[in-house]
Amino acid sequence: MAATPAPFAPFEWMIAWRYLRARRAEGGVSTMTWISLIGITLAVFALIATLSVRSGFRAEFVDTILGANAHVTVYQIGEVSADTGRIDRTIADYEAKAEALRAVDGVTRAAPLVRGQVMANLRSRNAGVQVYGMNAADLAGLPRIADPETSQGDISRFEQGVAIGSGVAQELGAQVGDRIKLISPNGVRTAFGTSPRINAYEVTYIFSAGRYDIDRVRVYLPLTEAQSFFNREGVVDEIEVMVDNPEGVDGYSRTLLQTAGERAQLWTWRDASGGFLRALEVEDNVMFIILSILVLIAAMNIVSGLIMLVKNKGRDIGILRTMGLTEGSVLRVFFICGAFTGIIGTAMGVILGCLFAIYIDPLFSFVNYVMGGGVWDPSIRGIYALPAQLNASDVLSAVALSLGLSFVVTIFPARRAARMNPVEALRYE
Repeated sequence: MAATPAPFAPFEWMIAWRYLRARRAEGGVSTMTWISLIGITLAVFALIATLSVRSGFRAEFVDTILGANAHVTVYQIGEVSADTGRIDRTIADYEAKAEALRAVDGVTRAAPLVRGQVMANLRSRNAGVQVYGMNAADLAGLPRIADPETSQGDISRFEQGVAIGSGVAQELGAQVGDRIKLISPNGVRTAFGTSPRINAYEVTYIFSAGRYDIDRVRVYLPLTEAQSFFNREGVVDEIEVMVDNPEGVDGYSRTLLQTAGERAQLWTWRDASGGFLRALEVEDNVMFIILSILVLIAAMNIVSGLIMLVKNKGRDIGILRTMGLTEGSVLRVFFICGAFTGIIGTAMGVILGCLFAIYIDPLFSFVNYVMGGGVWDPSIRGIYALPAQLNASDVLSAVALSLGLSFVVTIFPARRAARMNPVEALRYE
């Protein structure tokens, strides 16, 4: 008794390869194969490109948050002041609390902060800005603010003036060395009421945090000067805390609350940006589903091509069956034909998608040049360029989806070919 050949034997690969190389008379099969190949390639490319841009956008967004803002903001519940009768939320013993917070395991920085909104003026230009009063050492600890590659001026001279965002500088037409005026309506308290306070400061440092909504409004002022400017002598509004694991910031909450005191409250970066991050997650899931459908549509072209191939090769199937080829061998032959198309298309799509993610900056610059500029508006998008981050998990998920769908849809026409009756296949030949 002859031994049964092992699955996917060399002769099965040889027959499948001959079928894929359609002759001129079977040009329709060749055309459908090329259509299937191109469809799978473009679908996988679109999926990887979308996933890489999604990952890059989230990474850039989170990095700008964590690099220019507090991971946890410590503030106090308001209490009625005995002097003014107003609710007072300031922190009086901020130096001791900041020192205690720095001692918490995992905390890398605790910076007392005074915050206020004022108007900035230079010559005939005005801009509404947010002033952050902070010590020079604490300012130097902000990665996105203290980056020398994206900044102008000398951050070591911060105590002699102010640091402003690049958007504020553009709005005011300010450069390093100019003197800008900060105007606060809640200024000097006199017997006749409160009069506006106007102080002039030299611009010693211009930073670019990478986020338009930060660079456009933020101004840093030395802490002691900010306390005087906003009538916060001896107190601060809050304490900025940074930790070594921002993604796990919720795990620090209990310890930070106990350290900060009874009236302390916390506001994490996830609380501030949680809505946007959840919207990104929902959008990511929807886009993945839509692009998965696109891959499925492309994979269905393989079915069309295989059905045409089975119809054209009916006589061959009949002859092979009469020669002793089993149903399983016929199924595997046509499965190889369809799977091979899916594998080649997936590989080409992965290559194109990876190249897109790697060279997105020159590609984006070219598109911007062709369109005459203005393709990306940072005031709407929040960041200055389209980011892309190539993750192995994204590539593997795209490959698994494409190959999985290609293999599954190939089974049905392959089974049809395997179950073809050889007598019926040869009757009309």
